[in-house]
Amino acid sequence: MTTIGFVRHGITAWNKEGRAQGHSDIPLDEEGIAMAERIAERLSDEQWDIIYTSPLIRASKTAEIIAERKPGIDLVGDNRLREFCGGLIEGTTESERVGKWGFAWRNLDLGFEPDDEILSRGINFIEEVKKTHPGKRILVVSHGGFIGRLIGSLVPKGDLTWDLGNTSLTIIELRDKENLCRLFNCTEHLQ
Repeated sequence: MTTIGFVRHGITAWNKEGRAQGHSDIPLDEEGIAMAERIAERLSDEQWDIIYTSPLIRASKTAEIIAERKPGIDLVGDNRLREFCGGLIEGTTESERVGKWGFAWRNLDLGFEPDDEILSRGINFIEEVKKTHPGKRILVVSHGGFIGRLIGSLVPKGDLTWDLGNTSLTIIELRDKENLCRLFNCTEHLQ
């Protein structure tokens, strides 16, 4: 059984401002770096075999900080793990979107990456990891929207619909019949 530990990146200035990030390459702020250091401390004594990360800087920096606490572990960037493309809304807040496109902006064609494409690249990644690392423990550092959609697909019977906290840890056991969520959206390391 392969185990996946999903970690959402540390916080950014755009997270705090409520700005849609998507593919925009926004760095961690000072608080985000501190959060990454706390999840790294939490994971330092746990057995993980490899770390995969989105290439976007907010995720890759979080992954680098985790990897620094785990000498000898491979850190691999994978473009399939990037956040979904937010199209024209990237860089905007909810009030800016309403002001520009109205309250029904979610129903407009604003260049969002379709959910089926997001899930396709996510499931493709999971299937490859299962074949390449059977029985291993894999850390995946990525983004809230991407991880949330992927978890919903991997564990469809779970009530896993909450927004994921920055540097939250979610652990999924990939099983032949039905995947199991062992831990969801855990941020106890921030307490």
